[in-house]
Amino acid sequence: MHNSHSEIIASFSDAMREAGITPPDDIVGDGALHRFKIDGKLSGRYTLHLDGLPSGFYQDFRQGIKENWTFRGHFKPPTNAERRTFAIERQRQEAERKAAAEMRHNEASEKARFIWRNASPIAEQAQHPYLIKKSIKPNALRCYNGALVVPIYDENRTLVNLQFVQPDGTKRFLAGGKKKGCFSVIGKPQQNQPLLICEGWATGASLHEHAGLFVVVALDAGNLEPVALVVSRMFPAVEIVIAGDNDLSGTGQKAARVAAVAVGGKYIVPATPGHDWNDSLTFEVPRG
Repeated sequence: MHNSHSEIIASFSDAMREAGITPPDDIVGDGALHRFKIDGKLSGRYTLHLDGLPSGFYQDFRQGIKENWTFRGHFKPPTNAERRTFAIERQRQEAERKAAAEMRHNEASEKARFIWRNASPIAEQAQHPYLIKKSIKPNALRCYNGALVVPIYDENRTLVNLQFVQPDGTKRFLAGGKKKGCFSVIGKPQQNQPLLICEGWATGASLHEHAGLFVVVALDAGNLEPVALVVSRMFPAVEIVIAGDNDLSGTGQKAARVAAVAVGGKYIVPATPGHDWNDSLTFEVPRG
């Protein structure tokens, strides 16, 4: 008898428990990266491959646990008929996940539009502590229940998500909101001028106020490349410069470089290690 998916997934779940991680109720063995909640926090992730010898990894950011996993049972390769069945099942699961994700995105988009309509426009830096702390202007942001509200758009320029910035700088997004490849903007495109893509909104505001250029905010380092690809389609004739963070870990620099290469653009980072462009306001944008 060949190993069933349920047997392999049960073994994977048991390994997570032995490592001190509470596994999610539903584990999908499609080789993709999946995030899941642990004690109410989105601090877990895993990947499980069912093709060939089953393997994967699991991680709990909160506890600092990350382990690779390989099926240790008596593995028997599936027959061709079983492989076809597995492939059909994966397609079904993928279709269900996409439908569920689209529903969550649509609900979040509707909520984003409602909150944005009911949020109060901000005219002065003095109206919010975060703006004062970062020494930046409102740049068309609004305020809702004490938080700054950053609008997030998709490639179709549809409002799909919001970022809320509390007075102490704490940030969160709308639950279920779309983020990958989505962005906020500061300013307007200018003829014969490059546009800048950066990570955070305060960084983008500093860049715009200092250089006077159109800035696209990707919201984090991991979203720089997806946003750069979207922006290059939206503005195919405009030069793109990625303004990355000079992280001590090297994450910001690497993400900026990858994004720049993906769209044939350039990238810049602050000269001082540990700084972003809100910390460093002296720079020259490469042109041509």
